[in-house]
Amino acid sequence: MLRALFFVSILALQSIALFGCVVYEPYTVSQPANFDRAWHAALGGAQDAGVQVTSADPATGLIRGTKDGIDVTVVVARQADGSVRVQFDAKGQTQRDPGLSQRFSQAYDRRMGR
Repeated sequence: MLRALFFVSILALQSIALFGCVVYEPYTVSQPANFDRAWHAALGGAQDAGVQVTSADPATGLIRGTKDGIDVTVVVARQADGSVRVQFDAKGQTQRDPGLSQRFSQAYDRRMGR
């Protein structure tokens, strides 16, 4: 009798332990927003830095504009590993605004929440 009570107790404890286990369904998180987020941050960052945007095409990832005689090109590109690269280039009379690229970088980072 004592032995049977012992086995029933063990079975009861094991079944309680099983009810405490939780199994979650696997899910995937889509990441297309990475490009969109970087694109909007780059476009807004260029404007925040004082660049007058003359063209912006998310399909090609190119943003073009000018600031005080400086030609600005921003490229937002998807990488093979799924990451996004943003490149800022300024050509022309860059001595008119030597802090332009730094202001763009700060504005971009701020818009990305960094």
